[in-house]
Amino acid sequence: MSSTPFPRATGRTKGYEQRSVDSFLAHARSAFERRDDAVALTADDIRQAAFPLVKNGYEIAPVDAALGRIEDAFAARERDARIRAVGVDGWVEQARTTAQIVLERISRPRGHRFRRAGVLRYGYRIDEVDLVTDKLVGYFEHGDRVTPEQVRAAAFRMQRNGYAEEQVDAVLDAVVEVMLAVTPTR
Repeated sequence: MSSTPFPRATGRTKGYEQRSVDSFLAHARSAFERRDDAVALTADDIRQAAFPLVKNGYEIAPVDAALGRIEDAFAARERDARIRAVGVDGWVEQARTTAQIVLERISRPRGHRFRRAGVLRYGYRIDEVDLVTDKLVGYFEHGDRVTPEQVRAAAFRMQRNGYAEEQVDAVLDAVVEVMLAVTPTR
């Protein structure tokens, strides 16, 4: 976890507020270096990190890439701790169960995979979410190549009565968790 500052957004482009990012990264570094199993920060906490957008803030893409690498490190540690706690068989069964739940959700018919936001509310574009989830079905069923970074980078335009954002985001988070759980330690 480098203490080197990130490039700054220029012109009219906004970036992440520097103080928020720096504070979060310092907290993450401290939590990672503690080397005990006390839960101070988790891979899920890293995944859920959000920062205010401001003029002249840190460029978003380099910060997001760094957060992805940090999440990977925390996930590897959590996987190792879980294996110590429940054994390899228990860990494999837990990952398999989560993967099966996700696969059942994303294998539903196109247009019916997630709850709708509501007629007067905006949600994620259904066709775009279905396209991404089709690729994830290929990952789970056929071993098609999809990386955690690709899932993290998935972004969807909005539409009236689209898929409920929180439900789609929760499933994508679960996909990343499964991917990180089965990725060998580097």
